[in-house]
Amino acid sequence: MDISNSYQALIDQIRQTYIQGKTTAIRAVRRQLVLTYWAIGKHIVEYEQHGNEKAEYGSKILNRLSRDLSHQLGKGFDRSRLIYMRLCYLCYPNIESLSHQLTWSHYVELLKIDNELERSFYEKQAIREGWTVRELKRQKKSALFLRLAASQDKPGILKLAKQGKLIEKPEDLLRDPYVFEFLKITEPYHLSEKALETRLIDNLQAFLLELGKGFALLGRQYRITINNEHFYVDLVFYHRFLRCHVLIDLKIDAVKHYDIGQMNMYLGYFAKEEYFEGDNPPIGMILSRKKDELLVEYATYGMNSQLFVSKYQLYLPNEQELRAELEQILSLEAGK
Repeated sequence: MDISNSYQALIDQIRQTYIQGKTTAIRAVRRQLVLTYWAIGKHIVEYEQHGNEKAEYGSKILNRLSRDLSHQLGKGFDRSRLIYMRLCYLCYPNIESLSHQLTWSHYVELLKIDNELERSFYEKQAIREGWTVRELKRQKKSALFLRLAASQDKPGILKLAKQGKLIEKPEDLLRDPYVFEFLKITEPYHLSEKALETRLIDNLQAFLLELGKGFALLGRQYRITINNEHFYVDLVFYHRFLRCHVLIDLKIDAVKHYDIGQMNMYLGYFAKEEYFEGDNPPIGMILSRKKDELLVEYATYGMNSQLFVSKYQLYLPNEQELRAELEQILSLEAGK
């Protein structure tokens, strides 16, 4: 072997070993930080439970702890952080329930959620989809749990909270509405469908986060030719988990019956012409500003069950209305 090649191989081995070791060390430090803060929270709660200065909690004891610990140990013990340490132990009394995949910053965001079902969903989904803290914040802000839960019955809501959103069949891909607030388009707006598509592609990372895990973009304005006539699908993805093509058409207003017929034609084409061994049947999704449920029902009668119509909106949903709807579902189910 040429000595220069051998030396370069040595450099590559050392670099790879160093990077892997550094990554492992950082993960270990982050994991230990979570466990340490949990243990500090446990100390605080146990101190309170033994009746020691219990009346001072919330006013003086954490202020006193913050002052004394900061004096002895340095930064990192402000009152706010101590509150979250205490909450961490109260919400996760079993230390084994703390995920090694989440950082302390993840847990701070989770601990801000009062509802246990909601918190559990975001925790499971953050782990399942590998959300960064920034992505977790965005999904909370867009009320993802409430949007998904609004279409479920009580058993479905409890399953959602316990497991997160599982993608096992085409229907599991759906969110209604989709939220594209990351485009920062003020209303009223006058965008064409092509301009909307361009903005989504320009914000592809945020768009993929909203669509959910597993989407790989294959192309935009994807051309298909039938009898020498060209047609264009706005966006074509391949879904890694469902192992099928996902076709998306964007509509800036209400979906029409001929839009549904056109999408069904696209699905037929992909099933026949774009099929590879091992693929499942393609899925079609029409995303529109408005959705006439009755029109969609009649227009899809007897049609491909893999064709879906969902709404999208350009602003964050009304969280209070969604939460009231969720509480109504849970209360109605409880009364049965």
